[in-house]
Amino acid sequence: MSTAKHDGKVRGLRFSPWNLLLIVPLLVLVTPLFNMDGPRLFGMPFFYWFQFLMVAVGVLSTWIVYLMTRDKPTADAPDNLSVEDLDEGDAR
Repeated sequence: MSTAKHDGKVRGLRFSPWNLLLIVPLLVLVTPLFNMDGPRLFGMPFFYWFQFLMVAVGVLSTWIVYLMTRDKPTADAPDNLSVEDLDEGDAR
């Protein structure tokens, strides 16, 4: 997905294995996995306390991915070309 330019910089999409950790909070969307009454925690059905737990897991996994990938730039700054560099009128 990424391409190397002649100046040694890599542009485009970059894959990090840490991003796969963001799939874990999506388990809360699969309702049949936790659509049950027991086991209860402090009288609260499993359905509810599991959702509260997944909120904490989602925040924790997002924080871990942020910490592990924050030093990697996602994209380089756009090229600052002048009008003369962009003008193709002389090429005709």
